Amino acid sequence: MDQSEPTLATRRGRPPGTSPRDLEVIALRLFSQRGFDATTVEDIASAAGVSRRTFFRYFDSKAAVLWHQFDSEVQALRAAFSAVTQDLDMMTAIRHVVVSVNRYRAADVAELRSRMNLIGSVPALQASAAPHYDAWERAVSEFAAGRTGLPADSLFPLAIGRSTLATCRAAFDTWLTKADSDLTVYLDAGLRALGAGFRELTPAL
Repeated sequence: MDQSEPTLATRRGRPPGTSPRDLEVIALRLFSQRGFDATTVEDIASAAGVSRRTFFRYFDSKAAVLWHQFDSEVQALRAAFSAVTQDLDMMTAIRHVVVSVNRYRAADVAELRSRMNLIGSVPALQASAAPHYDAWERAVSEFAAGRTGLPADSLFPLAIGRSTLATCRAAFDTWLTKADSDLTVYLDAGLRALGAGFRELTPAL
């Protein structure tokens, strides 16, 4: 090839080192414009100025792109749980960790709402959700198991993991609807209430 000929990445103004986050943003835009089913991996790679092979270096499928940030959060949860000191009680520690890894702002609502609308309306994406939520829940359950000395798949660690996930999803949905604050406001309030058996509520939320 003529060395003076610009590459696809150069022509499209994209740097050669496209990141998973770059692909995520481009994929979300294309899914919103064209529909998930009508958008191919080749479309995403072309818009990013990279090859199909490069796309699959980062993601197993086009559905996996929409879970990139969520999966990164699971990794961050595990890392944060491993650093928790014993002086914090279990539910306080869970609240601190979950809040610390969810630093979304009101400015992030539009992108997250678009992502959740896609996941909620496309059957293929709905079907892909369970393993990701299970991994998040398992990170909490395994921490709870370590604190209680019980197996991670026994009643109480499972209940703690699942109730924490349900509370966080409720906080996330409320935040997306109101779009008025940082997500951590809702997460902190929800998890405080969960830890107190819902005896302490914040009616304004």
